[in-house]
Amino acid sequence: MLDNILDKKTYGADAKAMSKEFFASVYTYMFIALLSSGTIAYYTASSGKVFEWFINTTTGSVSPLFYLVVFAPVGLGLLLQMAYNKLSMGLLLVLFLVYSSLMGLSLSTLFIVYSLGDIVTTFFVTSGAFAGMAILGYTTKTDLSKMGSLLYMVFIGMFIAGILNFLVFESSMMSFVISILGVIVFTGLTAWEMQRLKYIAEDPALEGVQKKKLALIGGLMLYILFINLFVSLLRLLGGND
Repeated sequence: MLDNILDKKTYGADAKAMSKEFFASVYTYMFIALLSSGTIAYYTASSGKVFEWFINTTTGSVSPLFYLVVFAPVGLGLLLQMAYNKLSMGLLLVLFLVYSSLMGLSLSTLFIVYSLGDIVTTFFVTSGAFAGMAILGYTTKTDLSKMGSLLYMVFIGMFIAGILNFLVFESSMMSFVISILGVIVFTGLTAWEMQRLKYIAEDPALEGVQKKKLALIGGLMLYILFINLFVSLLRLLGGND
């Protein structure tokens, strides 16, 4: 009886230690991606490169390079999530940094539409909302798996609608509705992702390189959710210059 109690205490301590180490890695990767994207976005905008590379100043239209920078991360993100088991940790890290760099170039265009004050304010609002949902997802006893599946279906619909609106409709009302849905979807997915990562962190069957890869993918997922939540809120809270 005493041995069972001691074993449970030992397992509980080990699980907490594994979880702490895992989430330290997850948040480190997320912070690296945010820092990389933020630095590149600000430099590209403040140096005027955003107009030189992405905007045809004669016609006012966007350049082909802009479309490449916007859509390339979609394919790269899917590659990272679907093939991480087959890729080495070194290659995963390189692709992760390339992804965050491309996102930084894409986000630089926000400085054309929104003021620095709006961007900074929205960043802090996003940080607060993200932190709240992350804590909720980590601590809740409710199974969020069904909610996550539903929200991902909504996200896919939003993604398709967003592309059509960007390329065809150019409707401000549709953009507004997508932004509202985005806030709901990305806050909910943040809670779901945190619960999923908690299960991974405490799984004793996962260790070594596999767990390191999962920590990187976890950091990538949280980064993607943060950026999407940030952009959705910026569209709602930011005043166009």
